[in-house]
Amino acid sequence: MTSHGNRELITVAHPAALAATAAEHLLACTAANSGRIAICLTGGSSPKRLYHLLATEPYRSRIPWQRVHWFIGDERFVPADDPLNNMGMARSAFLDRLAPASNIHPIPTATADPAGSAALYEQELRSFYGADTLDPAKPLFDLVLMGVGPDGHTASLFPDGPALDEQARWVVGVPRAHVAPFVPRVTLTLPTLASCRQMLFEVSGRDKRAILTRLFAGENLPANRARSIGETVWLVDREALPENFGGQ
Repeated sequence: MTSHGNRELITVAHPAALAATAAEHLLACTAANSGRIAICLTGGSSPKRLYHLLATEPYRSRIPWQRVHWFIGDERFVPADDPLNNMGMARSAFLDRLAPASNIHPIPTATADPAGSAALYEQELRSFYGADTLDPAKPLFDLVLMGVGPDGHTASLFPDGPALDEQARWVVGVPRAHVAPFVPRVTLTLPTLASCRQMLFEVSGRDKRAILTRLFAGENLPANRARSIGETVWLVDREALPENFGGQ
């Protein structure tokens, strides 16, 4: 692990190593907490390999399934059984087979609009947390998984979007996505995502090299504004790493 700016950077050889390293981070977070554990998942393509890996040995037997609660950082405003649904992907990959149903906390999308969905999920998060104000001494999540879009967005926090500056609400509706799929979204806000012991970005593939070059140069993009109150780690494979990057 190397330090680059305000982030810790781990580089790995290929996507399989990235998924295995992410799984070990997840297991370390669960091992560090002897009580109730909260993990915030991410959607998109980056975590798929990780999610399938968690359903296999030796990982599945090392997860205290009865104590782990699974949330999601953002959701596409589509039905729960739609192929575009982020939590649906995680459920089919591993959650429905291994996690107690009561420990799975999807963002509800059977509402009139994304704002209504956001209000319901915020209420659920506040109830789980046991307070209406986030306390830096008591993180909401043990681990928050994150990805990076081609425009530098993370979760469904898009460049220049009003959701980026939200400080009071925990969850907001996003009426219009800036990248495909062009469906409305629901997203946790930056303060909510920051309330974690560790934030772990997973970035893989040559198609992410251009945006990582911009991010590592310090451009003011959403993924650069996402920071844990604890530890922020970027896990990047060699194909995604900018050329001539000195952090290897």
